[in-house]
Amino acid sequence: MKNMTAALCLTIAVLLKIGCAQSVAQTLLLQANGSQNAYTVINNKLAEFNGNVIETPDCSHSDFGPHITQVYDTFLKKHVFRFHIHRDQDTDRCIKFDRQRTEIKVYDKSPDWLKATEKSKFIYQWKFKIDKKFQPSKKFTHFFQLKGKGLSYGMPLMTFTARKGSSEVLDRFEIRHAVQRKSKTIKVAKLQPLLGKWLQVNVEVNFGNKGKLVIQITSIRDNNRLLDYENNSIKMWK
Repeated sequence: MKNMTAALCLTIAVLLKIGCAQSVAQTLLLQANGSQNAYTVINNKLAEFNGNVIETPDCSHSDFGPHITQVYDTFLKKHVFRFHIHRDQDTDRCIKFDRQRTEIKVYDKSPDWLKATEKSKFIYQWKFKIDKKFQPSKKFTHFFQLKGKGLSYGMPLMTFTARKGSSEVLDRFEIRHAVQRKSKTIKVAKLQPLLGKWLQVNVEVNFGNKGKLVIQITSIRDNNRLLDYENNSIKMWK
C-alpha cells in the first residue's frame, strides 16, 4: 500500500447477560471532535488506567507525524478520524518490517464491558470511507477483525480483508472466518464499488459455539446495499 487513507467514526453497542434474568445494555460512541489530539480522544473511550489502544508506525516514519489525525468531512458535516498508512515508509510498530499497521483496538486494558464474553451480544456500527485510489496488498489487508486475546487463539475469529486481484480477476473484498488456525472466505464481493464513498457498516455478533453473525454494508449517499451476510448458526467462540 502507498499513502492509503481511510476515515471513520464508530459506535459499539453491547448487551451483556448476567445470570438468568438480568441483562445490561451499554453503548460506546467514538467520535472525532476536531479540538483534541486524535490519540487522546480514542484512548479516552477505548482504554482505561492510562492504557494505549493505538498501534501506529509513527516510530518508523516520525517526519510524517501522527498516523491518525482528524479532518472535517464536508459530506458528513462533522469531524472524522483519518487513518494514514504508507507502503514504503511505514512498518508494524518497528517490530515487523514486512508489513504496515495503523490500528485501534479493544484489548486487555480496555473496560471489561467492551470485551466479549461467551453468550454476549455486540453490535458494531461505523461509518467508513476508503480512499478511491486505494490498492490492496497481494498478501492481505485487514480493515476490521474480531480476535481473541492470547497466543493460543491463533487466527482472528473474523476479518474484513481486501485482496489484490490479477489481470483476469478484480480486486476483492472478503469476509473471512477462522475456527482454529486456518481461515476461510465466507463472503466475497468486488472491492471497487466500496471505494471512494462513505459506507455504513453494521456488524451484529452473538458470541458462542452456536453463534450469530450479521453484516451489512450500505452506501450512505444513495442507501444502496453493497454487501449482506447472515448466519444464525456459526461458531463465534474459541
